[in-house]
Amino acid sequence: MTGPDASRMKADLARLVSFKTENPPGEEIKAAQFLDSLFREQGFATELDEYKPGRANIIARLENGDGPVFAFNTHMDVVPAGEGWSGNPFGLREQDGKLFGRGACDAKGPLIAMVEAMRLLYAQRASWRGTLLGVFVGDEEVASEGAKHYAALRPTVDFAVIGEPTSNATVIAHKGSLRPWVRIHGVSAHSGTPDLGKNAIYEAARFIGIVENYHRDTVRHRTHPLVGGASLTITRAKAGTADNVLPDACDLLLDRRMVPGEDEAAVVAELNALILRAATVAGVRAEIIEFKPTTGAATETAATHPIVIASLAASKRHGAAITEPQGFQGGCDLVHFRNAGAQGTVIGPGSLVLAHKPNEYVPIDEFVTASLIYRDVALDMMKAD
Repeated sequence: MTGPDASRMKADLARLVSFKTENPPGEEIKAAQFLDSLFREQGFATELDEYKPGRANIIARLENGDGPVFAFNTHMDVVPAGEGWSGNPFGLREQDGKLFGRGACDAKGPLIAMVEAMRLLYAQRASWRGTLLGVFVGDEEVASEGAKHYAALRPTVDFAVIGEPTSNATVIAHKGSLRPWVRIHGVSAHSGTPDLGKNAIYEAARFIGIVENYHRDTVRHRTHPLVGGASLTITRAKAGTADNVLPDACDLLLDRRMVPGEDEAAVVAELNALILRAATVAGVRAEIIEFKPTTGAATETAATHPIVIASLAASKRHGAAITEPQGFQGGCDLVHFRNAGAQGTVIGPGSLVLAHKPNEYVPIDEFVTASLIYRDVALDMMKAD
């Protein structure tokens, strides 16, 4: 079998990293156009789906007879580069067997490894049957708009491998999230006569204690063997219109992390019940005014499913240090492919602990090896008769 071209992979990653797809605002369109050209040159059919101005998904397709539909997926957007880099975050830099740049491991490195795997599979068409897809999306880092948009098209996908930094281990479960803005109501008054009003910040303090107790006594005890415990915390607060005015409202952003097995609608009902309890027990008047968009719900693929077995075998064959199924504390786009009917896993070069940090990098050996892992999973799931 022909192996990956490491020099070509590095060049492709350098080009992809050079596109400033920091999210917000994302603006993945130029990166999508670059990938579109790569795939068309290789012989894939492509669709560039600009689902919002400047925001895009790119879908590459290769039909190779009757058989299952297998998709590679990851995202083109990255978190803002921020400060603290030793060099240009958008200029790929090689040093000590590592490739440095924003997105090198999350997730442009996995993306280019998937591109290379698709090239290898194109060259080995006699070895498999079915339809091969590359679905590379926008906006995963904020609200997964790209993956949600793709899933809403009701695509037929039987199997999917999602590219995220796992050090090439196999992840089969991840957490989900809900982020409601809760408004705590008070009564405005002059700050010189506070007894004539009701300070919404003081009301919020009572509500905060109720949230803290609910996490401690209930939520954190819901656990999953691969992703750990569920959680409820507060990450933002805002109140007040002037220095000398008692605030009549205080808004709190709650962050509720769900584990596989928790139902999103049931969790929303629990949050509403918590607000009702605050009114009953502490006299706090509150309401959910909106839910901020998030990556989505929790999900899990059964450890006994053939794609999990194939993923574990491929990772082990190519030297992954961890050879048992793993879980993510955060979220990713696997849930949206699961919602579309696919069974899937998450695999990718690089470490999650390096993602979103200055001097993010992907080890070159993991980067190149990932393309072989991806190829082998696809070959296993689309075996020719």
